[in-house]
Amino acid sequence: MVSETSGQLRRVLGVGFGLAVSIGGTIGVGILRTPGLVAEQLHVPSAILLLWVAGGIYTLLGASCLTELGLMLPRAGGFYVYVRRAFGNTAGFAVGWTDWLMYCSILGYLSIAIAEFIVALGLIPGSAVRFLAVLILVSIVALQWLGIRISSLFQEVTTSLKCVAFLVLVAACLLVPTDGYASAAIPSSMTFSGLIVALQAIVITYGGWQSPLYFIEEDRDPARNLPRTMISGVLSVIGIYLLVNIALLKVLPMSELSGATFPAADAARVIAGAHGRNLMILLSVISLVPLLNAVTMMGTRVIFAMGRDQLFWSRTSTVNRRGTPDTATLLTAAVAVGLIATGTFQRLIAMTSFFLAANYSLCCIALVVLRHREPDLPRPYQAWGYPWSVWLVTAGSMSFLVGTLAGDLFNGLAALALLAVGLIGRILLGRRAIS
Repeated sequence: MVSETSGQLRRVLGVGFGLAVSIGGTIGVGILRTPGLVAEQLHVPSAILLLWVAGGIYTLLGASCLTELGLMLPRAGGFYVYVRRAFGNTAGFAVGWTDWLMYCSILGYLSIAIAEFIVALGLIPGSAVRFLAVLILVSIVALQWLGIRISSLFQEVTTSLKCVAFLVLVAACLLVPTDGYASAAIPSSMTFSGLIVALQAIVITYGGWQSPLYFIEEDRDPARNLPRTMISGVLSVIGIYLLVNIALLKVLPMSELSGATFPAADAARVIAGAHGRNLMILLSVISLVPLLNAVTMMGTRVIFAMGRDQLFWSRTSTVNRRGTPDTATLLTAAVAVGLIATGTFQRLIAMTSFFLAANYSLCCIALVVLRHREPDLPRPYQAWGYPWSVWLVTAGSMSFLVGTLAGDLFNGLAALALLAVGLIGRILLGRRAIS
């Protein structure tokens, strides 16, 4: 029996996995923290809910645009695939390299976060955080090694548990009797800059909706399933986010919600008293586990695709007989473990966070370029409201990119240096291969 193939993924995924990776790759601890920041800027319940809806609509437009790209070029790898087709190998490598590094750093961050929450429950000593984080990540990698069917089932089950846990939180908040103080706004002067800060925080909290794009080559019927998973996934997240905000607005007075670092924990304290803290820690762990699994799978698919296209180590394009890109998985995990051990994942996240906005912008522009240059490409799905929708999404992502770069110039320049290192490495390896 042949145990490995090169560049051949298995088409075994369906709508269930697509929704699980979209929702599970989006909802995390962010929604438990961000409502406090948003309330601090707006102070008015109706304005808060309206802005969450606006952020959701913006995300829906982006999902529609990238769904067209995904079905136009149904190959694993996400953003890298579309930018390479539109702008060539160098731009494609830049997007793939930075996308992969971002996912490696997120793996380090998530593993440490889960370990710290477990420590907060008093189950292990604080000195064992890094060891536990590595153990958690290795466990996820072992799960991946069992094959795409097992890892996808794990994603579906854990995401279902996450959704149930959030709905239980919402129901508990809505059932708690209050004096009606939370619905009243507090005197404030809403500013345009505050509105932008709140909207940026909301859009970041919606991040992760693009996850199904990375697995389109493993979908049994992508033309039918991708639009359903992308759009339905975002709509589901919008619904959950609105319910969480409504619940928090009911339980907490605006003066307490505004600026709260972890408003969900404050709400849990109102609901469950002294036990509220542990309940929120448990909810945080439940939120992060499917996110960790999804990010592991996504990062692996990026360098799998690059290796198959000869823009990265070609060995990363091998797939074991269970459908797992084995070398790509090991390499991604090894880099993430190194980042955990050294603590450099924090610096790398700060350095590469703005690449998400840059790569997203390039994908939107790629849609315009490919519409004009390759009008005959199959397009079983077309973006809503094109071209206005794509320009609106691009303007938003570019504004976020400029704001991020202006707000943290040092890490922005460091990120560009990291990109340069990758490009130089590719050039040197290419010359070595030729010689």
